[in-house]
Formats: sequence, structure tokens, C-alpha cells
Amino acid sequence: MKHLLEKYDTPAPRYTSYPTVPYWTDSPTVDECIQSLETHLSPKESKLAMYLHIPFCETLCTFCGCNTSITKNHSVEEPYVSAIQKELELYIQNVNSLKGKELNELHLGGGSPTYLSDYHLQFTIEFILNKMSPARDPQYSIEVDPRRTRVSQLKLLHKLGFKRISLGVQDFDPEVQRLVNRIQPFELTENITLEARSLGFDSVNFDLIYGLPKQSLDSMKYTMEKTLELKPDRIAYYSYAHVPWIKASQRLFTEADLPEPMLKRELYEMGRSILEKEGYREIGMDHFALPHDKLWKAFHSKQLHRNFMGYSDSKTDVMLGLGSSAISETPNLFFQNIKLEMKYRKSLLDGNLPILRGHKLTNSDRIRKQLILELMTSWEVKVPNDLQIHVKEFLSEMELDKLISWKNETLIVTENGKPFLRIIAMAFDEKLQLSQPTKPVFSKAI
Repeated sequence: MKHLLEKYDTPAPRYTSYPTVPYWTDSPTVDECIQSLETHLSPKESKLAMYLHIPFCETLCTFCGCNTSITKNHSVEEPYVSAIQKELELYIQNVNSLKGKELNELHLGGGSPTYLSDYHLQFTIEFILNKMSPARDPQYSIEVDPRRTRVSQLKLLHKLGFKRISLGVQDFDPEVQRLVNRIQPFELTENITLEARSLGFDSVNFDLIYGLPKQSLDSMKYTMEKTLELKPDRIAYYSYAHVPWIKASQRLFTEADLPEPMLKRELYEMGRSILEKEGYREIGMDHFALPHDKLWKAFHSKQLHRNFMGYSDSKTDVMLGLGSSAISETPNLFFQNIKLEMKYRKSLLDGNLPILRGHKLTNSDRIRKQLILELMTSWEVKVPNDLQIHVKEFLSEMELDKLISWKNETLIVTENGKPFLRIIAMAFDEKLQLSQPTKPVFSKAI
């Protein structure tokens, strides 16, 4: 495996969307966004997911690439949750089919949603739920920071119908935590995990990151051992993205502190091996679940879905994002809110939806988006005839290395090919091919 990791050590997009954000062009107007929401929410059988972005954190984690606002001044809460209320009201006023629409999924992310007081957390969630209709089996989930989360918040969330909780963990090694400015003793994570389970949350997820400064095989083994003591139902095992030219906070440690590319891949492979020996199953890029979890069951029933919120166990047609920087998605559009929290609020105070930019999908975009989604959620995809020659040529080296195989027109990712899923998906990326028109040249196998 080592020589394959060296051979295919090349940057590749995460494909949380297609086209990926750097290739968004032809932004829709606000009217076009409203019309797209109307069109795709009007069928009774259409399913709606909602994402709520809370940007605030009390301290800065230096690895973070999210849109955040760092402050210990909690007076920012009230104007922000009021802005979210105003945003949803504007959408309901302008999108007829949104009024009373069944809400299938609600996810709170950030930042740190548990930065909010119990009062503002309850106010925001109840406001949203009161404006929508409850689905038969709604899926409500939230990201929490174990350093800030209170038991009273967990009790409130469970009372409001939340069944899933995702804990930001990243790493359990004290030196790694120091370098990324996230001191989080094991006991904090343990307490929140046990409290959530005792209250009746049926799925607990840990977010882990490989490639952080000073991580080693020994430190990663320690992190995995501590993780397995708590046995979360799901694990998101992400690659650290070092982009100091975008996120200046990442300059607080140097590139010399980061694992070399080969070690970074070994960290992932070791972690993956440990998890699989303990009964976890890889259900898609960067994600693992125990067999009892709904995510694993959705994978087997081919209901697994993926969008900007990550993997979910049911498919939705529209995702409406509320809050600064939040991204919305319909079958033919992406659109993103203003990123700066103060400008986001000002837009709403002026009575305008805070849409900043987006992308209108072409017919080719929609086809390729669906192909990448199927690949990312099932490890296989039937390739249309008009794309087969190019896809087979792009993946010819990977076929020789037994990372993919073909069954008639169906591309199948082999067990050895799973770590290279992002590179395999590049075979369908028309935007990338137009900007880099030559066939990829992978280094010779050793």
C-alpha cells in the first residue's frame, strides 16, 4: 500500500459539492434563487433539509477552516438569532411552498452552536420548528464543543427532538491540543458523551482530524484508543487542510510541525485499520459507522446522502442554509450567504435576503454531480456511454493497480481503492479537466 500512497499523492477536492466552490460561475439572482426553491419545494413528496450556521466561538482553534467569529462577548447572540428569524421570515414571505413545509432534517453547525445560551438556543430552534411542519421521522442534529456544552443544553436539545450529537474532538494528545489551541481533556469529552447517551441521544459522532501539527503514529494510536473507550456510533475522520493564505490563524504553527505527506497518509491508514478491527465500517469518504447506526443501514439500503452538512441517512431535495456563510442547494442551484456576520445582519435589517454568490448548474453539471454523489455514497457508479472513454482513460493506472474495477458499465471502487476515492471522483470533474486539460501523470509505482 505504501507505494500506492506515494504514487497517488496528489491534491484532490473533497467534493462536498459539484462543481466545487472555486469553480462556481454564473451566480443566480435572488429572484432565481426564490424561483428555484419554489419549484423544487412545491411537490408534496419533496424533502427539505435546513442548515443553521452559528459562527461564534469563545477561543480560536488554529486548525479551523470554518467561517467563525471569535468573541467572549455573548451580547452578540441576540442580534444574530434575530437576524436568523428575519431571514426565515423573508424566505417564507417569498417562497409560497415553504410555508408549513415538512422539515425532514435540521442541523446546527458552526462555529460552536452551543456557544448560545439555553434561552437563545431554545428560541431559535422553536421559532424554526413552529414555522415548519414536523416530518414523520425528523432528523435533528447539532455540533457541540465539549469544552462549552452544558448538561442543561443537552436536556433542552433532547426535549426539542434532537437525537444526534456531533462532538468536536480532533485529537486527544495534549501536545497536539496545545499547538492547535484546543485544550480538551479526555474527561470533558467522556462526560458529554455519557450524558448524551443517558438522556437518550441515539447517535453520538466524534470529529477527528489527521495531519495536525506534531501528530505521530504513536499519538494517533493513543487518540484512537481513547476514542474506542467511548465507542462513538459514528466517526468523521477528516484530513487537515493547511491553507494559511486563507486562514491566517494557521500561521501560528509552522509547516515544519506538520506530518510529511507520506506520514499523513500512514496516519489515516493506521486509524482506518484500528477502527475496522473494532467493528466500524467505512461508509464513504472520511466517515465510519458501527453496524447498528442508521448511517450504516442507509448505506446498505442505498439511501445514503451527502451534501454540505456531510453524510445523512435520508435523501433530501432542497437544503436551505440560514446564517452567515450558510450554503443552500436545490437540484439546479447553489447559493451562499454573506460571510461577514455584521454585513449579513445589515442586509437583513435592510429587508434583503443576504445572498452573496452561487452557481447555476448546467445540464453537464447536474449529470456529473449525480455521478460523484453515487460514487461517494455507494463505492460504485454506472458510467454513461458518452463519458466511458474519458473515465476509463483517466483511471487506467488505477485499474492496473487494482484500485478500481469494471463490471460492464459500472465503475467499482475496490477495498484497496477506498483511500483514493477523491482522486477517482476527479475522473468526472469537467471543470478541473478544462482548467488542467492534460491527462494526470501519476508517478511510477515503486
